[in-house]
Amino acid sequence: MPSVDFSEFAPAKVNLYLRVLGRRPDGYHRLDSLVVFAGAGDVLSAEPDQGLSLTLAGPFGDRLAAGPDNLVLRAARALAAAAGVAPRARLHLEKRLPVAAGIGGGSADAAAALRLLSRLWRVALPAARLAEIAAGLGADVPVCLAGQPARLGGIGERLDTAPALPAFGLALVNPGVALSTAAVFRRWQGVSSEPADLPDGWADADSLAAVMGGLGNSLEAPAMALCPVIAEVLKTLRATPGCLLARMSGSGATCYGLFGAQAAAAAVPARPGWWSWAGTTHLAGQAMI
Repeated sequence: MPSVDFSEFAPAKVNLYLRVLGRRPDGYHRLDSLVVFAGAGDVLSAEPDQGLSLTLAGPFGDRLAAGPDNLVLRAARALAAAAGVAPRARLHLEKRLPVAAGIGGGSADAAAALRLLSRLWRVALPAARLAEIAAGLGADVPVCLAGQPARLGGIGERLDTAPALPAFGLALVNPGVALSTAAVFRRWQGVSSEPADLPDGWADADSLAAVMGGLGNSLEAPAMALCPVIAEVLKTLRATPGCLLARMSGSGATCYGLFGAQAAAAAVPARPGWWSWAGTTHLAGQAMI
């Protein structure tokens, strides 16, 4: 029989727009966002073992610690506790995405751990229970667990079906500066927004970019105050031939460029110390027009 592949892709999360609707009494923020996933991501692999361990490699592996607080290990322990199994696995994370970058790298890794270890341990928890575990790990983990384009609400735990998306090219650029999500939210001035009024879908990348261009990212200004080089990243993307829209993703500092389906997003110029990627969105199965 063929061997089972115990590896899982953890794609980068991209917020095409992000509105902060207000701050809750508990300090968390209510959000409204349209999320897609890029073809760039980390890779988590696992094999049976007598205990639970994690090793790190890849271009950004040295930016993380493999201690008990690592989100992958926390996800493993949470799943084991919920399923009533012993947390036994040797995990290896190929860290290809920059850390603290606004593209949900840690959350995607935790979600990948939940999917991967469910297979390795033959755990068949209901989807709703897995989503609860994901929400307990972090606000971005539920959408990363679902791994499909989604309209995100609440503090990130409420997921609604995304409008139908056209094919489009995507470029990601990070200036090599880690940016604390908590610090960015602290700089947010509290000017609340209303949820966006989105259509049922878009016919092409141009119409998608036109609507997204009017929605913005509430965290872009506070992030730029902490990390001024974001302005240079956005300028670089906007000057790239074929770029229809450039915006910061999440709490930054990674920015994305949206391109037509046939545009050469790979033309984004490289800069020393900057990380960049170009391609298309990840995962088939999203509604397409």
